[in-house]
Amino acid sequence: MTQDFGFIGLGTMGRPMALRLIDAGYSLVVHDRDEAAVAALAERGAIVAKSAAEVSAMTPIVLLSLPMPEVVREVISGPGGLAEAPGGETVVDLSTTGPRIATEMGEVLARAGKTLVDCPISGGAEGARAGTLALMIAGPDAAVEALTPALSNLGRVFRIGDRAGQGQTMKVINNLLSTAALTITGEAMVLGSKAGLDPHAMIDVLNAGSGQNSSTSSKFPKHVLTRGFDFGMPIALSVKDARLCLEEADRHGVPMLVGTAVRQMLTLTRDHLGPDVDMTCVVKVVEEWAKHEIGGVAS
Repeated sequence: MTQDFGFIGLGTMGRPMALRLIDAGYSLVVHDRDEAAVAALAERGAIVAKSAAEVSAMTPIVLLSLPMPEVVREVISGPGGLAEAPGGETVVDLSTTGPRIATEMGEVLARAGKTLVDCPISGGAEGARAGTLALMIAGPDAAVEALTPALSNLGRVFRIGDRAGQGQTMKVINNLLSTAALTITGEAMVLGSKAGLDPHAMIDVLNAGSGQNSSTSSKFPKHVLTRGFDFGMPIALSVKDARLCLEEADRHGVPMLVGTAVRQMLTLTRDHLGPDVDMTCVVKVVEEWAKHEIGGVAS
């Protein structure tokens, strides 16, 4: 029996997206190396596949949500990958791989008579659960039109272009802006707190003024001032996304001095605190250097 979609990668982002598709009435066949993640989807009615090739054989459309470009390349073009598997005529990559890998994988799939739809996402685990992601889709008109109703269950779909790599370019630009906002907000909040300002009052002022950004409106109130540091994005992935953006900037001859500084701060956090800590832990490094932890009581 053919399923509506295949879904490979049931991690922090993939699992809630897959669940939303099931809740919207779509049938799924799923695969992940994490048996517990697969079991959770099976309990909700998904069919479990033992391999990427088996997923492909059971559905015309395969969605990917994978952590690193190298993993995407292996799943598509490696031995037993989607390029050589039956079925799976359309592969929708929701991962962040960067433009170069997306272009390469698009060519690999095209030689196999298949289509890659480049559709990275933004909004974090919270957005994946709530269905409020931004989906940056690039691909042939017919494929994009056919996919949009289903993908709209995950968030807002933005048509970025008609070829693989264009969605990725938009995604890495978005993520560098997001981490730039996080790093500078962290420095500003530590400064204000050490100078005696109430951090909650600071957030209120920033969100009412020209300093407002995604970190002041969401990450700090929900994940930093609570001391949870649980936004849901490992710092290693933030470093990877910054690298991909700066590589693209270098390829086009665009200087990104501020972006380079942001990447350095993310890399320092990864190397100091470990690759699996939340991206919001960049604030902890600033606090350590300043010898001051953001404090205060809720207003």
